[in-house]
Amino acid sequence: MLAKLEGSMNFRIIFLLFFVGLITVSCVPTQDLIYLQKKGNSTESTISPIALKPYRLQTNDILNITVKAIDPKLVEIFNSDPTTQITPSEQLLYLKGYSVDDHGNVRMPVLGEVNVLGYTLDEAREKIETLLLKDHFKKEAGIYVNVKLAGFRYTVNGEVANTGSKILYQDKVTILEAIANSGDITIIGDRKDVKVIRQFPQGAETFSIDLTDVKAMQSPCYYLQPNDYIYVKPLKQKSWGTGKTGIESLGTIITILSLATTTFLLLK
Repeated sequence: MLAKLEGSMNFRIIFLLFFVGLITVSCVPTQDLIYLQKKGNSTESTISPIALKPYRLQTNDILNITVKAIDPKLVEIFNSDPTTQITPSEQLLYLKGYSVDDHGNVRMPVLGEVNVLGYTLDEAREKIETLLLKDHFKKEAGIYVNVKLAGFRYTVNGEVANTGSKILYQDKVTILEAIANSGDITIIGDRKDVKVIRQFPQGAETFSIDLTDVKAMQSPCYYLQPNDYIYVKPLKQKSWGTGKTGIESLGTIITILSLATTTFLLLK
């Protein structure tokens, strides 16, 4: 009798430990959901973002190039209909913009092929201005060139609310802004190891960033560059299927216990 009682007690203890352990492991801790936390022994009151390196143009980029002068009629050939430049759509920019071809050239009126591969936007602007003033316009014409990317494009995939390619019409975009624009990372997304795949003229490079650490602001991929690909992988809780919260995990455990009890009674 005593042996049976001890066996029953041991079974209950083992079951209780298993029950608590399963809930603890299967739930997503709150610390894994909070962005930009101060971790370790850091005593810094402020974290300065890393300096943003200028983007260098690549093939398939689409540029919005406008040329102005004291007499607008002199540069009409370079510009689209001014009434459509107030609120340009993505489709309009694709059709009217200057695309960088496989050789790194943009094809412009009068100038012909202009190579801009590897140039920053400012360097491309200066090159076009120099070419125009060299052979086609006098300094008195007041030539003014503006070169911008036709939207800041990036792609988000994985455990976010809205995946896909996005376009923002601004010069600088942080990874937190990009993720927020995609509906935020889901509760089972791994915020500690977000991957950013970045294209360079010499090839692609993959970065990893921990968005739960405030030091993420010092990462080279905190500020995105056009055409970046962001991937948020799932946590282990998704593959286990035990639930994201304590309530969901408890429901899973009750279901398993009910099934086990029913099976035991049928077999008995």
